[in-house]
Amino acid sequence: MPISADRFRRSIPLVGVLFVLTGCASVTPIGQLLNDPARYNGKTVKVEGQVKGALGGLGVGAYEVKDDTGTIPVVSQRGDPPPTGSKIGVKGKFQALVTLGIKSLAVIREESRFFNR
Repeated sequence: MPISADRFRRSIPLVGVLFVLTGCASVTPIGQLLNDPARYNGKTVKVEGQVKGALGGLGVGAYEVKDDTGTIPVVSQRGDPPPTGSKIGVKGKFQALVTLGIKSLAVIREESRFFNR
């Protein structure tokens, strides 16, 4: 049974919304990343939190993002780190550097960022 042109036109917005929603990565708590670094190592993740300290210069920047579960450093190729205290979301590649016992040292290599209101 063929789909009518009218029905097809009505389904286009729904398909667009579903496409956008499936492309949105969910936010991962920082504590979860640090507690299971092998699971996330090399994968693109998204975190949200508050900027705790930032520095930048010579075309690179670094800052820490803190949520209710932990704090993680973020390395950026942009020379303009976000303002300390701002609410931010970051999407980037998680890299586990060292795990000693129950402590993990890891970073996120920033791919994109957005500011929460």
